[in-house]
Amino acid sequence: MKRIAIQGDLGSYHDIAAHKYFKDEDIELICCRTFEEVFQEMKQDNHVLGMIAIENTIAGSLLHNYGLLKDSGSTIIGEQRLRICHSLVCLPEDDWDDLKEVNSHPVALAQCRDFLQHHPTMKVVQSEDTARSASRIKREQLRGHAAICSKYAAGLYGMKVLQEGIETNKHNFTRFLIACDPWKATELRKRSEINKATIVFCLPHTEGSLSQVLSIFSFYHINLTKIQSLPIIGREWEYQFYVDILFSDYLRYKQAIDAVTPLTQELKILGEYAEDQSTL
Repeated sequence: MKRIAIQGDLGSYHDIAAHKYFKDEDIELICCRTFEEVFQEMKQDNHVLGMIAIENTIAGSLLHNYGLLKDSGSTIIGEQRLRICHSLVCLPEDDWDDLKEVNSHPVALAQCRDFLQHHPTMKVVQSEDTARSASRIKREQLRGHAAICSKYAAGLYGMKVLQEGIETNKHNFTRFLIACDPWKATELRKRSEINKATIVFCLPHTEGSLSQVLSIFSFYHINLTKIQSLPIIGREWEYQFYVDILFSDYLRYKQAIDAVTPLTQELKILGEYAEDQSTL
């Protein structure tokens, strides 16, 4: 049985993503309040894997998680894309006219802004997690309270679904990364399916330094699917670049890495894995 650390409670989108990635496998979830706790669980037991949200098509990148991933020393072994569909749920005894407050994670609330604007009488209150909002309302029998969470979480906690699909943008996807201790990576991923990698590097503060790197990747027919820059704390106007690259030839990918390494500083491969195409 695989043990997976996630941010959020049972019924959270991390829970759904973990079961989708490890379909037909027995898994045990370790529910954490923060992403820092996820990586701490992995550090305490190197058999534990982590499921970490890294970007959303509406909210953008989870910048803090890039740093946590890099500093953890763990390796990315896979990714999972998940369609995010929010529901408004409440206690079975409540209905629309009873609702005075709605609770959820701030990102989920932002993704349902249009819906909430059409219900101005409901006070909007942020919480740590979508599923935890529902479980707390059920556990404490908070009459007049609603939660924004998944339909799956509603069923899990015996809540009533008042409305499904309340997210503003229906093309709402979150990409999750699956990470583990490097010594387990070989056994958990299939080398023959690897066609994607996430790397991080720094560049000297000189003219054309980034364009040189990009030109080399282009020469080797490497597709850059994402570039995320983050400032280096304590080093003014210097940046780390987190890059997702897609390739069809593993040898050419390795040649490209060898070619750009002398032009970069502190280049590190955070993981090599198979691209998830299930939601494309």
